[in-house]
Amino acid sequence: MEQLIFRYRKFKNILMYGLCIAGALTALVPLVMIFYHTVSLGMEAMNLDLFTQLPKPVGETGGGLGNAIVGTLILVGLGSLIGLPVGILSGVYLSEFGNNKFGMAVRFMTDVLNGVPSIVTGVVAYTIIVLPAKHFSAYAGGFALGILMIPIVTRTTEEMLRTVPQSYREAALALGIPQWKTTLRIIMPTAMGGIVTGVMLAVARAAGETAPLLFTALNNRFWHTSLDQPIASLTVFIYNYGVSPFEDWIAQAWAGALVLILLILVLSIAVRIATRQRY
Repeated sequence: MEQLIFRYRKFKNILMYGLCIAGALTALVPLVMIFYHTVSLGMEAMNLDLFTQLPKPVGETGGGLGNAIVGTLILVGLGSLIGLPVGILSGVYLSEFGNNKFGMAVRFMTDVLNGVPSIVTGVVAYTIIVLPAKHFSAYAGGFALGILMIPIVTRTTEEMLRTVPQSYREAALALGIPQWKTTLRIIMPTAMGGIVTGVMLAVARAAGETAPLLFTALNNRFWHTSLDQPIASLTVFIYNYGVSPFEDWIAQAWAGALVLILLILVLSIAVRIATRQRY
């Protein structure tokens, strides 16, 4: 009887393990298909001019998206300056001090903000910044992207800090270390790997947004000269060129999509390498 029960449990274990592997492989199929399709079509227009030149006027072949690459880095950088500090500090508060009604309200509103469509965020940024200034700007685009990053970073930071064993906090407090220093010097470094993952997820989402930038940063076919003026971005470039009737522009749109994927990939790898040894 015991042998039969053992075999039955072993069968269930193998079955569930196989289902988990099948689920993981199924989840990878769309990712592999998207990446393969983007690479196969994007490589056709990939060349050095794509990274160094400006877009050509209608009717002329060639050109590049150098200004859009630089513009995307600037917009994501501005969004990070706004979204990352607010998100990380909010996550620390919710994890370490948020067991009260105010913390519950902040947690609920963060979840609501995470579900708000990005185009609504763009309209809000348009109302707050663009309308009073009476022109589009990189500042407005960075503000919109920063708002999108806040809920992801907040919830990820909170959950990662909660995974740190409570004994770490108790040991530090027992040694007379203040709570703020315990959080800063012990809890956050322990959970830094997960926090970095949340940050990269937020950056990836911000870098892939188009709708908010149409209302805030708009577009620019030239090299930017001021953050107070419209600025180009890869996502808007892909959108404009992807819906055009010109084959050359459509090919460059696929190349822009590939560049965007590679940009996020390189950034993620660089951050992982920079934080691997320390944390």
